[in-house]
Amino acid sequence: MTSENVELVRSICAAWERGDFSSAEWADPKVEFAIADGPVPGRWKGVAGMADGFRGFLSAWEEYRVEGVDEYHEIDDERVLALARHSGRGKSSGLELEQMSAKGAALFYIRDAKVRRVVLYWDRERAFADLGLSE
Repeated sequence: MTSENVELVRSICAAWERGDFSSAEWADPKVEFAIADGPVPGRWKGVAGMADGFRGFLSAWEEYRVEGVDEYHEIDDERVLALARHSGRGKSSGLELEQMSAKGAALFYIRDAKVRRVVLYWDRERAFADLGLSE
């Protein structure tokens, strides 16, 4: 049986796969948003801060896409890890994501059916290491 938290993360990732990053109904108003590694790491607070962080991230890429989610891992009652694949081309470098590691992860912290924190990782291994897990 799939938990409500996993279903919430599936719905968020499904929108991202369609290129829709506009909804934040799933986020707590005080959500913490972080990009742990990659070309534009940073931390933002609140829905407006998350939107700014996403906008800054997306502005660095041409044709950025979340290609799909390979797996969802329910870490515990409050955390879900989504292992995603992405593609795109860096605006400055022209580098295709396929030339880098295009397998990342997103870690969602959920309480009371709202995402309280989301951390994006370019490198799945770093996500697993931060969680004390092995792939």
